[in-house]
Amino acid sequence: EGGRLGPAHAVPDPAAAPRWEPQPLSFQELQSERSEVPVSRLLEETALGRPGEEDSAGCGQLVWVGEPVVFGRADSIAGKYGVWMKDPEPVPPFTRDNTWRVDTVGTEVRQLFQYEEAEQLARGYPAKVHILPRPLESTGAVIYRGGLFFQPRRSRSVARYDLRGETVTAEREIPGAGYHGQYPYSWGGYTDIDLAVDETGLWVIYSTEKARGAIVLSKLDPETLEIRRTWETNIRKRGVANSFLICGTLYTVSSYSAPNATINFAYDTATGSSRALSIPFENRFRYLSMLDYNPAERQLFAWDSFNMVTYPVRLSRA
Repeated sequence: EGGRLGPAHAVPDPAAAPRWEPQPLSFQELQSERSEVPVSRLLEETALGRPGEEDSAGCGQLVWVGEPVVFGRADSIAGKYGVWMKDPEPVPPFTRDNTWRVDTVGTEVRQLFQYEEAEQLARGYPAKVHILPRPLESTGAVIYRGGLFFQPRRSRSVARYDLRGETVTAEREIPGAGYHGQYPYSWGGYTDIDLAVDETGLWVIYSTEKARGAIVLSKLDPETLEIRRTWETNIRKRGVANSFLICGTLYTVSSYSAPNATINFAYDTATGSSRALSIPFENRFRYLSMLDYNPAERQLFAWDSFNMVTYPVRLSRA
């Protein structure tokens, strides 16, 4: 660990990367990981009431993040990093089982894969492939109320792509937002503009020259993408690996590659104050490129070096 690679350890061609891990191993891992799901669900349900019940809508502070559970693995270099998601407030004909994914390595990222459920994603066969009218930048996209919200490539805009009509129904510039490598998260990847959804609605996480690289948060109208309100934090965006919102509070992750990282800061939009935290967070595959909270599932969805994973969470009763 940590030593330099000698000639005997030549780095293989990147195209071969997904094949480093022999299939049987990842299959066994998937099986054993999956058998853990009911246990973590049980924990969540006793702590929070069943997801989807009124009881579980009670908001609180994040107090615990469980071990990652692997749902699927990308099979080409395009999926070294990406984004996968479910809609917490779907509109017909879609349901909360529909699962979506974008492999984001490449300059013209336009394919949005649609699956009937996460199990179909694990097997790798999409029910449908949407070709986006504009290429998407990075891993900041989310699905919410029947739309894919994404940042079109090389722009400081956010767009809404309607999943039923298969057209862009709204697009709006985020004033002063850095883009294409100005204020990314610590791993890079043009993660300047990151969308998020929580119990309270749709958010965009970014930074500006005026904020000097600190995280700026704006609440968006999901139909028009108008900015309803903006908060400026004192958390440096390049200094954290990723972030997400739960119940109106922004949480950040300390590292995208350290196996024993932490959720290290929280910024509460209700009080406008931030505090340091140290909640253990595991980067099992050492390359976290996307992290989002799903308020309906009460889980974090993440993309960790080819792997699509979820993390159970626990909130304190507010």
